[in-house]
Amino acid sequence: MEDEGRGLRARRAAVAWDLARVLAHAAARPGKVVSRGLAEADGCVLGTPLVSPGAVPPVDRAAMDGYAVRGAGPWRLNGHVEAGAADPGTLADGQATGIVTGAALPTGTTSVVRSEDAVVTGDRLEGPAEDGRHIRRAGEECRPGEQLLPAGVVIGPAVLGLAATVGLNRLTVIPQPTVAALVTGDELVHRGPSGPGRVRDAIGPMLPGLVTRAGARLVASGSSTPSVRHLPDSLDELTNALSETRADLTLVSGSSASGPADHLRAALTSLGAEIVVDGVACRPGHPQALARLSDGRLVLGLPGNPFAALVAFLTLGVAAITRMRGLRLPELGHIAVPGGVSCHPTSTRLVPVRLTAHGAVPIGHGGSAMLRGPAVADALAVVAPGPAEAIAARLLPLDPGIT
Repeated sequence: MEDEGRGLRARRAAVAWDLARVLAHAAARPGKVVSRGLAEADGCVLGTPLVSPGAVPPVDRAAMDGYAVRGAGPWRLNGHVEAGAADPGTLADGQATGIVTGAALPTGTTSVVRSEDAVVTGDRLEGPAEDGRHIRRAGEECRPGEQLLPAGVVIGPAVLGLAATVGLNRLTVIPQPTVAALVTGDELVHRGPSGPGRVRDAIGPMLPGLVTRAGARLVASGSSTPSVRHLPDSLDELTNALSETRADLTLVSGSSASGPADHLRAALTSLGAEIVVDGVACRPGHPQALARLSDGRLVLGLPGNPFAALVAFLTLGVAAITRMRGLRLPELGHIAVPGGVSCHPTSTRLVPVRLTAHGAVPIGHGGSAMLRGPAVADALAVVAPGPAEAIAARLLPLDPGIT
């Protein structure tokens, strides 16, 4: 079976980097819309347009602390309107009443005189009073039935506040997809430095933050709490872990190549998976793979080298998660590389760069096992294959939450 898995790889040619992103996006299925309370909707995507059920504000309100007045001054003061007053009363011509920001205005109010502009002598009020000044009119922010946001908007704090403003308690959303993470490797240690024959796991600590920033939710895989699960180099254990997890996407690190300890393809074959991407023509990150299980769950094979694993997640993982969230695959912006950057003859290069006023500057330390370059970079330059040097590239965000 192991040979069969490696044979499957041999029969497939690595796909171009851009095509790999498109294939990963197309392979994923958008989540089904659900109803969520506002407290649970942050980070989800609007499944239907956000429509205001009523006018906001529902009545004319004071936009400043001060005095509601009617007509031209001076005015005679008569009472005070508190913020929660249901019936603020009526003003006659020449009358004024104290009022606080947000309070409903008395019927007949023509203006609000700010406290700092008011001159009060006994019950006499004077001050500037331009008609309509410092008044929030009913329906000024939105009208009943008005669409405020289309479907497909990512829900953040401002969207939640807007929903509450218009009186909604729940939203119809596409929930955040679930992701499980498996890191394989008998040689890995998880505390302290590397040593002879031992390698400190650098991929496991990266994955939770990457998953969260991509808009997904890390879930438990064989344990009671959401975390990265570590497995030995065992075909049986990997196969069992893949069959047990219910996550929409499972990340598997360290088993995506074709060595004797790389069991991912054999495990996928035994589970009847369809290989969607089997190798990507990019450097680093060539031995990445994406497969779809019979129930639609996806499995992403990440290379065992840390920078290569990061590139694979940003290439295939982000594309798949984006589709699961019901979002389009984002286009990448272009930038100049004034000093030029070497092209690979057949593969796309992902190069750590800093962004300056003049363009992107490669910063080195971009080997597949190195994270020093990505750790200080602003982005990755996507350098198309070619015979010489490129003086322009596209930019791939290192933070998958930035589009």
